[in-house]
Amino acid sequence: MTERANHKVILLVEDNPDDEALAIRALKRHHIGNEIVVAHDGVEALDYLFCTGMYVDRDIVNKPSVVLLDLKLPRIDGLEVLRRVREDPRTKFLPVVVLTTSSEEGDLLNSYSLGCNSYICKPVDFVQFSEAIRQLGMYWLLMNEPPPV
Repeated sequence: MTERANHKVILLVEDNPDDEALAIRALKRHHIGNEIVVAHDGVEALDYLFCTGMYVDRDIVNKPSVVLLDLKLPRIDGLEVLRRVREDPRTKFLPVVVLTTSSEEGDLLNSYSLGCNSYICKPVDFVQFSEAIRQLGMYWLLMNEPPPV
């Protein structure tokens, strides 16, 4: 395996600066040293994933290992991001974990209908949030075997 193939990126799609900081802090606290790319809205997330806009020079072959996707985003919401990811053959198998404050049944059902791999309500307590992030990192970056696409 090449060094580039071992480089596992986390795409964190989060518009709330406090939640962004908490997620990054939790990942670092648990020694998950992977590169974290942050997209602050749905447009920026799609630009990163499809190498458009400010990411036009990025190589689409270098996909993130996991996308942590908030639902309540400006410009394009998380459900639309998920729909576009799943309908494109280049990204349809990309692991997407919905990480949101929404516990609405409609959001949960829509997320799974659109093909999310997991749906997690953000715990309010930092210790619980930190533990949830640790488990996400351990599973999606170390244990999960992605498809060879």
